[in-house]
Amino acid sequence: MSSLSPSPAPAGSSPLSALSPLDGRYASKVDALRAHLSESALMRCRVQVEIEWLIALSQAGLPELAPIPPQLQQQLRALAADFTETDALAVKSIERVTNHDVKAIEYWIKERLGQWPELARSSEFVHFACTSEDINNTAHGLMLGGAREQVLVPALQAVLGRLKRLALDLADAPMLSRTHGQTASPTTLGKEMGNFAARLQRALARLREVELTAKMNGAVGNYNAHLAAYPDLDWEALARGVIERQLRLRFNPYTIQIEPHDSMAELFDAVARLNTVLIDLNRDLWGYISLGYFRQRTKAGEIGSSTMPHKVNPIDFENSEGNLGIANALLRHLSEKLPISRFQRDLTDSTVLRNMGVALGHGLLAYDSLLRGLDKLEPDVPRLAADLDAAWEVLAEPVQTVMRRHGLPNPYEQLKELTRGKAITRELLREFIASLPLPPAERERLLQLTPGAYTGKAAELARRIGGGAEA
Repeated sequence: MSSLSPSPAPAGSSPLSALSPLDGRYASKVDALRAHLSESALMRCRVQVEIEWLIALSQAGLPELAPIPPQLQQQLRALAADFTETDALAVKSIERVTNHDVKAIEYWIKERLGQWPELARSSEFVHFACTSEDINNTAHGLMLGGAREQVLVPALQAVLGRLKRLALDLADAPMLSRTHGQTASPTTLGKEMGNFAARLQRALARLREVELTAKMNGAVGNYNAHLAAYPDLDWEALARGVIERQLRLRFNPYTIQIEPHDSMAELFDAVARLNTVLIDLNRDLWGYISLGYFRQRTKAGEIGSSTMPHKVNPIDFENSEGNLGIANALLRHLSEKLPISRFQRDLTDSTVLRNMGVALGHGLLAYDSLLRGLDKLEPDVPRLAADLDAAWEVLAEPVQTVMRRHGLPNPYEQLKELTRGKAITRELLREFIASLPLPPAERERLLQLTPGAYTGKAAELARRIGGGAEA
């Protein structure tokens, strides 16, 4: 037998040769994130930051740098807005020589400035007084902000909207609860979907509230080089203006060489907490399908099992749960590692930050799977009714509570003796209620009660959260 390994496929020759399923099997599901979190997107955002810094410097009254007129500012900003894959490849070509990715961006911009003779003397003000992290941290803030608002939030709003619709549509569908996996006081399917809608709504609000911070203050955060060149310029005000007015990030005045990434950690923690809510949802839905409370609409040609033709597996919820787990493992590493840097700078954050897209990509894939699963759900009303009709023991709770109100002796103990570990029928329970010395109207109300009608405010609560079915 030959010991030789098969020859590997050339890198990038096919999605089948991708190491990450996000770039192979699931590539189309996460395409929307590539515009924000790919290496090309990082380059584009770096160009944007460098250009905004150059324009701001030109407006600062430096004698060696003439103000860049508005029309030319627009053309410079187009270098970032119209950044193409060809531009990214040109930057990579420069990087192969410099072996420094941010310096490659600087040189690429300087080359592009050559098309405007009036900017010939401005070339050395590209990346002026900046450390690489002045460009990187702001670029990462732009990337994460764009990914959050343009990709993640819309995907999560779609899930939230579907949950609200389910809450509304199933508000009145009674269901046996399962505390500790055992029969418990009834609820409605809509209320249980409403619970998750409310949790997701809160978690999504927290995610959107995170302010992404950034800095542009030089090698160790003190504007050392800036003041050496122009000691009379208010560099802090200039940096704040670029970050807050031009880049729409929150200025952080206290940093080392790197912005400490605390806001990134906050963002990743917010995503992870939201993902945990959805893991809980996936597991509950999986369980409700197993109990028969939900059926799944079938898809023509789809196979559930290679040997058991009858199966319709809850694969969307399983896929979602698995990808949320991977996402949270990465997100938690990002949030725990990134705020830690030895002294004024170490490089351990650099390679970790390149995995932001991987972490958020697995989350996006999970949201897509969850939404597809939600769209397949149909309640099995007869199954729900049969379960409730076989659980008359759940009415022990209201009976003993009414007995307490009217001062009857040992109500809890009497119902415990009657129901615990026993099969309770409608007839047996009615016989017990009829024997109670209660006011006739109260007794009659208990006699009319059924498990399916004993749902409290569940329907009202479900309609309240589902009232606006769109998130």
